Amino acid sequence: MSRSRLASVLPDLAPLRSSPDFRLLFYQGTVTFFGSFMAMIALPLQIKHLTDSPLAVGAMGAVELVPLVVCGLYGGALADAVDRRRMILLTEAGLGVLALVLLVNSALPHPLLWPLYVVAGGVSALTGLQRPALDSLMARIVPHDQLTAAAALNGLRYQFGAIAGPALAGLIVAYAGYAAAYSLTVAGFLVSVLLCLRLRPAPPVRGAERPSLRAIAEGARYAWSRPVLLGTYAVDLAAMLFAFPNAVFPFLADELDAVWALGLMYAAGAVGSMVLGLTSGWVSRVRRHGLLVICGAGVWGLAVAAAGWTTDIRLVLLCLAVAGAGDMLSGLGRATIWNQTIPEALRGRLAGIEVLSYSVGPQLGQVRAGTMAGWTGTRTALWSGGLACVASVAVLAALLPKLISYDAATDEDALRRRAEKEPEPSTARA
Repeated sequence: MSRSRLASVLPDLAPLRSSPDFRLLFYQGTVTFFGSFMAMIALPLQIKHLTDSPLAVGAMGAVELVPLVVCGLYGGALADAVDRRRMILLTEAGLGVLALVLLVNSALPHPLLWPLYVVAGGVSALTGLQRPALDSLMARIVPHDQLTAAAALNGLRYQFGAIAGPALAGLIVAYAGYAAAYSLTVAGFLVSVLLCLRLRPAPPVRGAERPSLRAIAEGARYAWSRPVLLGTYAVDLAAMLFAFPNAVFPFLADELDAVWALGLMYAAGAVGSMVLGLTSGWVSRVRRHGLLVICGAGVWGLAVAAAGWTTDIRLVLLCLAVAGAGDMLSGLGRATIWNQTIPEALRGRLAGIEVLSYSVGPQLGQVRAGTMAGWTGTRTALWSGGLACVASVAVLAALLPKLISYDAATDEDALRRRAEKEPEPSTARA
């Protein structure tokens, strides 16, 4: 492959070169995701070690969901009303303190169970508060025509943490104990806070509305009035509701006599997403981002269905990797549309709504997959859910034609956002 062709396939690194703040957040996110995924694996393992109860481990999901939804919506309104840099810094410091609680508890002669649930709920709440501020900051610090490339790079750092964090966490917990895993998490948050301190201030727009239920409702009304935005939320929710497969992986591994491959099943999607991210240079030249959303979700559904049809574990892993690539493609389209079209004054609240769709979809999807697997069998739950995903995405595409026809070069909201005169990163002082 020639050098020019190789450059057209490799990730577009322009956002890292053009935006010092994006560069800081990229490095900060890489460190944070690595440490967070390590704790994400160590925490349920420790609950299992202390209780030997699947119910006790599953209860962690219930503890996490409500704080994530409530704080995600409120965090969106807050992100539009306060300095987003300060919000990111304070929540990151709070996450570091919670990691320190895990470390101290693990060092006790007899570690306690209840702090693990408190920390799980606290992490969920702080994540809900932080994510809208992080997501809504992208459009301010990255040039308009580099937003897709920025979304691809953000996806890469996430997938790095999703693959490396759990893999190392299992080894560290097995050979060095929980305290060692939590120590690395604390160290990661310390580095992250130091990087966040170097970010430039990101104050709210003049006349920003104070956080309130009315402010949240205003964001919801705006999303409802924009078929393109509504379509991105609806497609993501449908894809996760019908085709999120993680809940049935342990049972699928048993049916295929491949218990050894269970960890690979959980990692396969992240691997597929990373491969797509590493070859995402072409995506920066796409203007029809709604098509990316639809096509990516369709690939996700078809690949999950194919994983339910096949009995060869190697093909199952391949299908799950393809599903991860489809999810990544759809995610790039969604992130680009959000950052290209949402007004600066509403970006935080719309990011809060995205947190809601992001969190509820997989949770409901696990319930659907587990319930249907109990009724019809594991493989039927997979292939029927995948086909239901494809069908629902097709229906949504028919009902929301503006999502299909979205073009960054002609869409009125995208052109309006491009024309807005926002402060350049270099004009602000830390």
